[in-house]
Amino acid sequence: MADSIKNIGEVTQDAHVATEFEKKMTFAQAIRMYPKATMFSFVLSLSLIMEGYDTALLGGFFGYPSFQKRFGKPVGDGTYQLTASWQSGLQNGVQIGEIIGLWVAGFLAERYGYKKTMLGALVMMIGVIFMMFFAQSIGMLFAGEILCGLPWGAFQTLTTKYAADISPPVLRPILTTWNNACWVIGQTISTGVLRGLLNRTDQWGWRIPYATQWVWPIPIIIGVLLAPESPWWLVRHDRIDEAKKALQSLVSKANTDYDVDRNIAMIIHTNAHEKAVSSGTSYKECFKGTDRRRTEIACAVWIIQVTCGTWFGGSVTYFMEQAGLDPVQSFDLGIGHNLMGLAGTLAAWWILQYVGRRSLYLWGLFVMFWILVIVGFMGIPALSEAIAYATGALMFIFTFAYGITVGPVCYCLVAEMPSTRLRIKTVALARNCFNIVSIAANQLQNPLLNPTAWNLRGKGGFVWCGFALLSWVWTYYRLPETKGLSPGEMDVLFEQKVPARKFHSVKVDEFRADHLKVDCSTDVLVSTVKLE
Repeated sequence: MADSIKNIGEVTQDAHVATEFEKKMTFAQAIRMYPKATMFSFVLSLSLIMEGYDTALLGGFFGYPSFQKRFGKPVGDGTYQLTASWQSGLQNGVQIGEIIGLWVAGFLAERYGYKKTMLGALVMMIGVIFMMFFAQSIGMLFAGEILCGLPWGAFQTLTTKYAADISPPVLRPILTTWNNACWVIGQTISTGVLRGLLNRTDQWGWRIPYATQWVWPIPIIIGVLLAPESPWWLVRHDRIDEAKKALQSLVSKANTDYDVDRNIAMIIHTNAHEKAVSSGTSYKECFKGTDRRRTEIACAVWIIQVTCGTWFGGSVTYFMEQAGLDPVQSFDLGIGHNLMGLAGTLAAWWILQYVGRRSLYLWGLFVMFWILVIVGFMGIPALSEAIAYATGALMFIFTFAYGITVGPVCYCLVAEMPSTRLRIKTVALARNCFNIVSIAANQLQNPLLNPTAWNLRGKGGFVWCGFALLSWVWTYYRLPETKGLSPGEMDVLFEQKVPARKFHSVKVDEFRADHLKVDCSTDVLVSTVKLE
């Protein structure tokens, strides 16, 4: 076709056709059409295995004999313990690093692109692992955890945003929740590595687990180099020809139903709509107009990953050790506990095709609340092995409930909730809210179980169930349903201030003239839509 500049009407029509095509696409059709997009998203998300691995490594080390002896203090019975303050300090070091990393990644990715920011974070990760591996003191470990948090912060925002950018609506829940699966896989590998090295009493018992992190960066770097840049990012920077090539590289060449020009028009149309109602892509824009509500929701759903009680429900290994089980039994249970979380996430892939995100959040929080209440009552009698095992079994159910609802669905929601122009900034803000609340959770959770502090054990369920109840109440009144909605439809629903409980029942047409708030006397679209 000869070079031509499309006018606003043609762009809107093409965008409408592309949007309807994506909404009618089945899961099987999407997999056949977007095999490369699926593969690249899966590979980039592997970086979250490193975060899940190290955060679980820290929790595992708190009950790990060789690490306790090297960095802990004797408690009078021939064993060693890290103090509750250092347990919280090491975990908070990670959160501090991630908070900084998320802010910085938000700026860098918007300016230089996802690929360059991701590559820089991976290279930094390789270097920082040396500090952990050669740590001579707990203070050095603390510094290493902060520095590790910097690239992890980048991984958290970039992987979720990239998955949302390159996938059609039917694949978006799978590719975004895969991030949670990677996190759980990292935790499971971590527990397995520690279990395999339990019999080592020398320094390699804790150094080898740190060295294992070097396995991941190189293959992920190769995947990033081969992956295309986000077409949405390219359109926002007026690089339309490159965006078109990026889309073509994500779709199977054997598929003849895909029209790249129409999909580019859809991206341009959505970007122009959002540009017309928002003045920019800075962090301050996240707190203006309709984006303020979207930012609140994204931040809250990630905070609920903490307030639902997962800090308590996920402490199986350490809890069982304090209950009197030997380290081998405790780590065996820890592996099973992580596998329950992974099973839940995989089950969520199937459930998300039929059940809405809001419904899963509400039911998940309901189940977790009552488990925490029951565990609290079980903590009142004197601790026995039977009570310990019963509590551990309930924690398994808690983890499965979390893994099938709040855990993976959060990643889907924070990717879908923001406007496309502010998505990377909103995701960074939301994850930082998670990190800040995590610091408070670390300060609360570690004394709950530590025998040198409060030592509440099961009664800690009473502490966490209150937060879970508040989370349920917020979800009922504030969390809208996003299942099946296009980015443009989300824009209109938020602009019309539709209540959360009516979000999915109100039907809107994003292509109506009164919804597309673009001044046709301008060249917002005309200057950017040149298709071959």
